[in-house]
Amino acid sequence: MLKHQRKVGFITSDTYRIAAVEQLKTYATILNVPLEVVFSPLDLGKAFEQLKDRDLIFMDTAGRNFRNEMYVSELNALLQSRGQSETFLVLSLTTKYKDMKAITDNFSKFKLDKVLFTKMDETDSYGAIVNLIREYGIQTSYIADGQSVPDDIAELNEQRILDLMLEGKQDE
Repeated sequence: MLKHQRKVGFITSDTYRIAAVEQLKTYATILNVPLEVVFSPLDLGKAFEQLKDRDLIFMDTAGRNFRNEMYVSELNALLQSRGQSETFLVLSLTTKYKDMKAITDNFSKFKLDKVLFTKMDETDSYGAIVNLIREYGIQTSYIADGQSVPDDIAELNEQRILDLMLEGKQDE
């Protein structure tokens, strides 16, 4: 929005977590962008209609238990889009690699385009990034290194991954 002068809108289906909608409303207000709240896949049509003048729409979904197939299926129903879209899986780098694999396994059954890693500031272990990319063939997108938006979000590319992994080796 700021960099490319695009008209942006938000949709959230995260009505599960307490105050999740309020958090995104606050962020939307700060950015002066519209936010639509959907409670089921049936509400999506109205939300897209309300945002039809937007160049780009970001949809936030609830981070629910990935082991519950019903939740994953509900999420997949929400992500069925009528237009061009990308689906980003958000993973915390503090999550054990075995759990990252299980999460990726469950969501890769559906449309999964890229992965975004969070909590880089809370770990010194980055090997899971390489392993997931190699094993699942998904593309990286961004990495979050703190909670200041947008300052703590950066593109994650091969060079950045190498820098992260070799950074600790230079100190030894």
